[in-house]
Amino acid sequence: MAPVVAALVAAATPAYAIQMEEAVLQGLDKITARISTIKVAVGETVSFGSLQITLRACDKRPPEETPESAAFLQVVEQKPGEQPVTRFSGWMFASSPALSAMEHPVYDLWVLDCENKGTAEAEQGPQPEQAPASQGEALPEEAAPAD
Repeated sequence: MAPVVAALVAAATPAYAIQMEEAVLQGLDKITARISTIKVAVGETVSFGSLQITLRACDKRPPEETPESAAFLQVVEQKPGEQPVTRFSGWMFASSPALSAMEHPVYDLWVLDCENKGTAEAEQGPQPEQAPASQGEALPEEAAPAD
């Protein structure tokens, strides 16, 4: 009976979030109605309008769990000639952008995904083309003509 209880407890325990290297964010400039996709690596700061966005952490649930990406962001607004103002500091969740939203009159910002660097390029990168066999080259076994 004890192994069954241990198996049930192990199955009910949620898997830990996987720490990723960068976040994919989307920002909306409400004045121009332009939407921008923003990639920022953990520990880096990027600019979006007058906002300075710093990513402190980006976690993603493992594939066997319900999909969720969460990013810890610090957003500071820096207008020329004014002191910097912290506009947001905390976790944003991809599945629930309104749960922890940044309140700003000009900009909206939300999390799309967390990923490791190079993941998107590897998935979308060009596939190497296979050159056709020339007259003098041997064909692979599966393509060789039957005798």
